[in-house]
Amino acid sequence: MKALYITSIQHFSGKTAICLALGRRLQKEGYKVGYFKPLSTQPWEPTPGRALDEDAEFIRQMLALEETTEELLGIVLTPALAREMRCGCTERDLLAEVKAAYERVTSGKDIVLLEGASSMREGVSLGLGAVQVTEALDIPALVVVRYINRVSQGDDCVVAHRLLGERLLGTVINAVPTKEHKLADQICNPCLEKQGIRVLGTLPLQEQLQAISVGELAEVLKGEFLTCPEKRDMLIEQLVVGAMSVEQMLPRVRRIPGTKAILTGGDRADIQLVALETATTNCLILTGFLRPMPEVLRRAEENGVPILLVHANTMEAVEAVEKVFGKTRLGQTAKLEQFEALLDEYFDFERFHQAFGLKG
Repeated sequence: MKALYITSIQHFSGKTAICLALGRRLQKEGYKVGYFKPLSTQPWEPTPGRALDEDAEFIRQMLALEETTEELLGIVLTPALAREMRCGCTERDLLAEVKAAYERVTSGKDIVLLEGASSMREGVSLGLGAVQVTEALDIPALVVVRYINRVSQGDDCVVAHRLLGERLLGTVINAVPTKEHKLADQICNPCLEKQGIRVLGTLPLQEQLQAISVGELAEVLKGEFLTCPEKRDMLIEQLVVGAMSVEQMLPRVRRIPGTKAILTGGDRADIQLVALETATTNCLILTGFLRPMPEVLRRAEENGVPILLVHANTMEAVEAVEKVFGKTRLGQTAKLEQFEALLDEYFDFERFHQAFGLKG
């Protein structure tokens, strides 16, 4: 049995997407693939009192794994556990618990992919940081680096190498803008290779993969569909807050590329009607639980634009959406297939197999 710890330098780098796409690829190659998450820092409660992890549940479904979601998790950092660990009131050996859960998951598997921390420091105070877990389980790591600029690409890869040492199987540079891709791949990566840092892929930025569906927005905001609920899978690439005058609104909306959700007060009929005039407005989010005028509903139905009515005020709604925007969520089949195609083209599977000790 082989295992690989997949981690990242910062949040929203594409770690979960890499886990899922790599897992599906290995399954197609005939391997029995398992999944394990040593530490979940974002507990999800589908039912009260049952702390799980939403990403782990999604991967469990997509990889058709036999285990329950609980069995795929080592430690879920609930608020209660966080309080215990902070004041030193617990005698629990969290790393020992993770090792025991990991041993159970590996049974009968050819390969187990571990979705690690979202940064190299996450979990360190709990004894569950990336270095601590990979050393305890004696497994290699793949580090996903989200491209920010030319310097950060090198900085992040070198930091990963210095912390993980020989346990660093390789890195993946993700979300590289088109105009920077050639430089990142042909100039920066060879420099990293000279330092002993294996770069297994340089994935170009795909704006659609950063998008969020209207249905996901409704879930995040606990919104009610007033129109077009059948369009919940429509993807939104940009969020625009309509808090300005009508004269300022229309030019701004037209300037911003991509499909947009316009977030504004439920009493701002002027902004709502202007937004519905633009072809790239794919959703209206109305805050304050104020229902719009009948004319707005009629126009939205005619144009096929979903309207979400939410209880939160505008600031609260913006904060909630910003927490999920930019995270590559692969809930739609089209997005998952697009990311898998991206990996097929830009990830060096032959070199990965060789480094990981797999056949062909």
